[in-house]
Amino acid sequence: MIQGTMSNAGKSLICAGLCRIFRQDGYKVAPFKSQNMALNSFITEDGLEMGRAQVVQAEAAGIRPQVQMNPILLKPTNDVGSQVIVNGEVLGNMSARDYFAYKKQLIPDIMKAFHQLEEEYDIIVIEGAGSPAEINLKQDDIVNMGLAKMIHAPVLLVGDIDRGGVFAQLLGTLMLLENEEKVLVKGLIINKFRGDKTILDPGIDMLEEKGGIPVVGVTPYMQVEIEDEDSLTERFNGRNRGTILETLAGSIDIVVIRTPRISNFTDFMLLENTEGISLRYVTNHAEIGNPDMIILPGTKNTMEDLLWMRQNGLETEIQKAAARGTVIWGICGGYQMLGEKLSDPDGVEAGGSIRGMGLLPVETIFGRQKTRTRIVGIFRQVDGILSGLKDIEFEGYEIHMGETRLHGILPMNEIHDTVLHFDQSEKDLKNLHVQDGASKGNVYGTYIHGIFDREEIVAEMIRSLAEKKGISIHPESGMDLKKFKEIQYNLLADTLREHLDMKRIYEILAEEEG
Repeated sequence: MIQGTMSNAGKSLICAGLCRIFRQDGYKVAPFKSQNMALNSFITEDGLEMGRAQVVQAEAAGIRPQVQMNPILLKPTNDVGSQVIVNGEVLGNMSARDYFAYKKQLIPDIMKAFHQLEEEYDIIVIEGAGSPAEINLKQDDIVNMGLAKMIHAPVLLVGDIDRGGVFAQLLGTLMLLENEEKVLVKGLIINKFRGDKTILDPGIDMLEEKGGIPVVGVTPYMQVEIEDEDSLTERFNGRNRGTILETLAGSIDIVVIRTPRISNFTDFMLLENTEGISLRYVTNHAEIGNPDMIILPGTKNTMEDLLWMRQNGLETEIQKAAARGTVIWGICGGYQMLGEKLSDPDGVEAGGSIRGMGLLPVETIFGRQKTRTRIVGIFRQVDGILSGLKDIEFEGYEIHMGETRLHGILPMNEIHDTVLHFDQSEKDLKNLHVQDGASKGNVYGTYIHGIFDREEIVAEMIRSLAEKKGISIHPESGMDLKKFKEIQYNLLADTLREHLDMKRIYEILAEEEG
């Protein structure tokens, strides 16, 4: 089990790297996280919802994602409440206090999921959440030391040196653990180190002396392109992506609106890593500038994020850009925002009705049923400068509350293959839809996450946007996202092998098995 001294200490990445290492060494390995809190989620082949962090780790392990790898997913709806998803289906919305009082009732679900994986795999790499030393939460813990005790998992504790105070992080965490918890910690990892390790060595000696636990690795700040788990991602900082003042010369400038409840920002991984594209995330109207394309991403609360954009001037800037002919593309919640009206008669989000941006002739009505659908389809009715997308196939998934109705226009996408699932195990094949999305002029909307994951689609977008801009962009080759991910997972594994004491880690596993 990998635990961290804080959120974003690097647990997810180290778990993914260990999954790849164990796979390379011939073991059947699976990831596991009992409870994930994130807005980035994924739909499995059987129509169940889970956190993307364990999807990434499953990819690194060379296996298909399954909901047992993340039996509880919390998707924050506001600052004090979340949608609670258990075994891939929505249980309901709960306040933080209500969930805290309820969560121990979910231990049987956690243990069942873990034991199902245990029967199939040689090694399970378990990820903790936040810090195990949150003394106000420890009594009912089901994701850190509480889980480690239940399944007798040896723990590696990770500290983040990049943010400073790593020795205090590690020693303070150990100090706040109970004896029965501390005995489970078999090794310490100092993560995100930059510089000359010999300067760090005296501190490591003192850390081992005071903590009584060996340091099994000092891992560097890794420049690998692997999907991030949640909104703490450094991806939003715009590193190597260009800014409003310094967009890469001769490139396509794409802006993604970073709303407060942005979800599934992993939709843009291929765009971020494609030659000829400079992608940047913005949070206010002054940062938009004059981009070639604006993307409104998915969100866990469409209505509140739309009101946030309305209040801070982003909506007006997007409407002005659309009037100038700038390409606007909405995904899921972003698609809903582009319509004429959003209604929430059952109070699924904010309740009531609000006007949309009015850029697409569609209307969204929120309902209690949640669509969880894997999609294979093709672009059909595509207007504007991206009309070259017509007849290109795509695949992805839908995950949303509500239905969007088109007024007087044809849908943009035709769906070839889909399995529609509703919560509470309700399935209604009569509602099986075969169409998605809308386009009008240079404004496009779709419910499909992952629609930008195919290199042919991105290449056509670059060609069309470059032609409109009057520049010539000729990438040396299109990016195969799957091959790119494999390269990154192998790079991650190679880096960890170099900087972790894998011999000692295997000894820890052998000791536990013995």
